[in-house]
Amino acid sequence: MAEKLIADNRKARHDYELLDRIEAGLVLTGTEVKSLREGRATLQQSYADVRNGEVWLHNAEIAIYDQGGRSNHEPTRSRKLLLHRREIERLFAELRENGLTLVPTRLYFKDGRVKVEVALARGKNVRDKRQTLVERDAKRQIEREVKSRR
Repeated sequence: MAEKLIADNRKARHDYELLDRIEAGLVLTGTEVKSLREGRATLQQSYADVRNGEVWLHNAEIAIYDQGGRSNHEPTRSRKLLLHRREIERLFAELRENGLTLVPTRLYFKDGRVKVEVALARGKNVRDKRQTLVERDAKRQIEREVKSRR
C-alpha cells in the first residue's frame, strides 16, 4: 500500500496529546483532488466534529485549482469524512464523555484515494508543552553524546 503524504499537521502534535488515530476517507470534488495532487493543502487551523451522525472536517484549506475555471471549489469549505457508523458512534461517545477533540494530523493518498488521519486529542497546557520541549532537547543531547563516543 503506497502512501503519498500531502499535508502534515505538526502543530497538532505540539498543542495536543494525541490518544487514538483513525483513518477516514474524504468526500471531495474533482478540482480539489487535482489541487491535492499538486500538494496544495494545509491542516494547521482545521478540526473535525460529529454532527447529526456524520463527521465533518472544518477549515482544512485546499488551494484553488489554477485550471479549474467556473467549477472551482471553495478553499476552506466543510468536507464530510467517511467512517463506519460504529466508528462514528464511538468517536461521538468519546468526545461527549471525556471532553476530547478531533484533530486532523495527516492528509495523504493511499492507493489513489485521499485519506485523512484524525486523532482523538486532549489539549496540552503551557506546562505540558514546556515539558515536552525539555524532554526532546534532553533526548537530542543524549543522542549527540552517544554519537560522539563512537
